[in-house]
Amino acid sequence: MLWTILKIVLFLAAAAALALGVEYLTDSPFALQLAVADMEFTLGPVQAAVAALVVLALLWLLMKLVALVVAVLRFINGDETAISRYFERSRKRRGLEALTDGFLALAAGEGEAAVSKARKAEKLLENRTLTNLLMAQAAQTKGNTALAGEYFKRLLADERSRFVGVQGLMRQQIEAGNTDKARKLAAKALDMHPAHGATQDTLMSLQNESGDWQGARRTLAEVKRAGRLPRDVYHRRDAVLALQQAQACADGGESDLAQDLAIEAHRLSPGLVPAAAMAARAQMARGSSRKAASILKKAWKLAPHPELAQAYAEIEPGESPAERVRRFEKLLSANEGDEARMTRAELLIGAEDFPAARRAIGSLHETAPTQRVMTIMAAIERGEGSDDAVVRGWLARALTAPRGPQWVCENCQHIHSSWVAICEHCKGFDTLSWKSPPDSSGPSATGTEMLPLIVGALRAPEREPEPTPANDADISAEAEPASERQEASPPPPEDAGEGGEESTEKPVNDTPEGAGDKPDRGELAPEAVPEPEDDGERRLEETRRQGF
Repeated sequence: MLWTILKIVLFLAAAAALALGVEYLTDSPFALQLAVADMEFTLGPVQAAVAALVVLALLWLLMKLVALVVAVLRFINGDETAISRYFERSRKRRGLEALTDGFLALAAGEGEAAVSKARKAEKLLENRTLTNLLMAQAAQTKGNTALAGEYFKRLLADERSRFVGVQGLMRQQIEAGNTDKARKLAAKALDMHPAHGATQDTLMSLQNESGDWQGARRTLAEVKRAGRLPRDVYHRRDAVLALQQAQACADGGESDLAQDLAIEAHRLSPGLVPAAAMAARAQMARGSSRKAASILKKAWKLAPHPELAQAYAEIEPGESPAERVRRFEKLLSANEGDEARMTRAELLIGAEDFPAARRAIGSLHETAPTQRVMTIMAAIERGEGSDDAVVRGWLARALTAPRGPQWVCENCQHIHSSWVAICEHCKGFDTLSWKSPPDSSGPSATGTEMLPLIVGALRAPEREPEPTPANDADISAEAEPASERQEASPPPPEDAGEGGEESTEKPVNDTPEGAGDKPDRGELAPEAVPEPEDDGERRLEETRRQGF
């Protein structure tokens, strides 16, 4: 409010002063005389003031015309002027619009339109960094690798865009399959930007594929230094790389270095089964069987595995089967489980102690039926002298049983016959684990589920009975050959006589339970029911009694 009043007062004062000045000039007797050649002009005070203003206006206009002429001359000469700045601003505006449209087309996947806009922006803009980047990426999207490579190389000239140019050339070499050149470019890019995660992963992948395990360990150290890996994960991956380097040195004849690397790999990750087995063999090669056994026991406690058992058996290669069974108890007792039970059963089979092997395997054929378990059961039956039909029955079940734990990739579920650092299917690094693959069981196209019914019946494993006194008659009945028992069995119904009736009333098995050295096999005895008319029906009847 006060400011408004002040402005009004100032305006009135200025108007009053102007009016007083005009009145003073009008009443003044003074005059201005101008003589030009033979002409003389007399101007009053007001006329003189107006003439002065006109002269000043003409002088200002003259100066502007002179400045315009000078600017035109400088523009023609190529100097920076207002005119050149005007045209430059217009060109820059149109270039930025073309650059924006090019990046939008690139994001939309329109490679042809992006290249067109990039060429337009390249003509209008002086800053080539963005236009080179747009042109390189647009050409790559379009599929013009030669043009993309040319502009990626142009990016190398600018310090700010050199890293991007190296990465672009690296990706081109990877797509072209030139892994050696790609690995060198990735190493150069990582030198420029050591903490760049994507470059670290790319370089490590290329080093793993090319077998540069030592270089991969250096790259892994950079990843750890950048804080991208927890300590335990770093030790695990470093152990995997050290193990791969050890295997490469062993293949190259550098046995001492291979042994040192294997021991280092086990130290970094005691639960890595291949590292433990190789470290144990390294200690055995150096004559330290006790250290080898200690390594395998610690690894077995963490992760039981058949490879550990195999390495443990190599510690004493010349021992007898019975001695091996006793020595293995120190290993197996460290972690009792399915693997320990199967290993113990296999050792007892090797020692020809088949009843003990049956007790060791227990009920794994029911709780964890795998091909290995079924094969062990077949070996036990064969060792105990069972019929071929029984052995074939277990082997038939092994055909349709799950494979059991395998080296399975966590990413793609691909099954490997042995441990490798890189998955053969998805190329994942350190993705293998010892586990049962996903269950893919179901009716097969070939009907293999019927094999147990066709090839023979299975005898359900039974506990070892308590020994009881047996007379000579019982022992002779147990030892009676199967062929004689079949002769004593009743004939078909149409030929049945008194002998047949007596055979029908005969008990299933006269041998007392537990008599003899072998378990009772009365479950498979054909005397329990009348003999079917043909061999196929007899087998089917026996199979039904066994629960199949």
